[in-house]
Amino acid sequence: MENNIKRFLESVNGKTVAFCGIGGSNLPLIRLFKKYGANVLACDKRERDALGENGDKAIEYGAELRLGENYLKDLNADIIFRTPGMRYYMDELVQARQNGAAVTSEMEVFFDLCPCKTIAVTGSDGKTTTTTIISELLKAEGYHVHLGGNIGRPLLPEIETISPDDIAVVELSSFQLISMRKSPDIAIVTNLAPNHLDMHKDMQEYIDSKKNIVLHQNAFGRAVLNLDNEISKSFEDFTRGQTCLFSRRSKVDNGAYMTEDGTIIMNDYGKETVIMNASDIKIPGLHNIENYLAAITAVWGMVKPETIESVAQNFGGVEHRAELVRELDGVKYYNDAIGTSPTRTVKGTLSLYDRKIILISGGYDKKIPYDEMGAVVPEKVKVLILFGATADKIEAATKAALTYKDGNPVIIRVSNMEEAVQAARENAVSGDIVSMSPASASFDMYKNFAEKGLHFKRLVNELK
Repeated sequence: MENNIKRFLESVNGKTVAFCGIGGSNLPLIRLFKKYGANVLACDKRERDALGENGDKAIEYGAELRLGENYLKDLNADIIFRTPGMRYYMDELVQARQNGAAVTSEMEVFFDLCPCKTIAVTGSDGKTTTTTIISELLKAEGYHVHLGGNIGRPLLPEIETISPDDIAVVELSSFQLISMRKSPDIAIVTNLAPNHLDMHKDMQEYIDSKKNIVLHQNAFGRAVLNLDNEISKSFEDFTRGQTCLFSRRSKVDNGAYMTEDGTIIMNDYGKETVIMNASDIKIPGLHNIENYLAAITAVWGMVKPETIESVAQNFGGVEHRAELVRELDGVKYYNDAIGTSPTRTVKGTLSLYDRKIILISGGYDKKIPYDEMGAVVPEKVKVLILFGATADKIEAATKAALTYKDGNPVIIRVSNMEEAVQAARENAVSGDIVSMSPASASFDMYKNFAEKGLHFKRLVNELK
């Protein structure tokens, strides 16, 4: 174990450490900090009964519970780990800092202590798939990879066993980045579009949060930016080290790009290497070509071209991302629950198929516009099934499209997922494609997108 890691863990002995949110990611941290002698508070807005097994485990690991509406009020702790979903500037955390507490997060501490090379991905869309592709490429090349962050796995609990020769591959959300003052060795920005405006005070705060992924790199860092996305490319003005661009539409001087015939080329300051053709990529969609371009640029110099081609031909994608659930009576049902924003649904589900589809959409309102999605829906969708808080906005944007006319698409309003799946079944004929891509977050009815996707898959698999 590295000396700085040892010093930090030993320094928490006797201190009171509060973890906000009693979920799967904080439980291993509770166990780690108890091991080194900290007094641990496990804090959650939910009451004891609602915590279920997680509450039992927190107590088993030695934590004291602080629960209910006022779980953050007068929180007397030396160190407070906020959960990424908490507003960084919320009154209780500001007050805690004024009272002398160190308010941090699992990712902040991990980046401070991590002894190995770090590669991190952020963006509005494509983060998880790009992060996973990078991990798969490095593992195929023989590296020992630690995959985590916003992808769902905390990495700080592994800090004792991480070697300097390993590589940490991390997905970072705007909520994690907003308070970070250390950037990864290699930073990737897939794209940026309006998102999470229910949690950020405005679009500028969202952009500034994302910018932290490159802002604190040194001269030896590598920033990988999307030439085809104006906001992502604008980060070039803030980079200090090597700046690489990737593009699906244009040739770049340093980075991966695709030609008109689909050839994917890595240009390393004028030295061009043909990697493969876009048709070699097993997972479908133009957005996944962009994800590979970003990943190739990130790992160039560490992974051989033939390894990249092999992974592209064999990697089947991540669950809840254009995932084929079942074919029934000639109808294919796809789970694209990861489509949690309109741009993600447009670049994902609505770009994949050679025919008009039946689309199930709607969910929690993140206060972002749906004009771009509405303009595309009449050209790509034959039946639009809507439910959730954003149903009105999606319907209005669709009807405002220049190509919309009555019945193109047919719009059906339902109350829940059960009714949505039944409506899809009743309106589908052999040869049709049904895709559940919410274009919205899931918090109005579900804990997260994965729970929504699993519910959809269960209902589809129960169809007779």
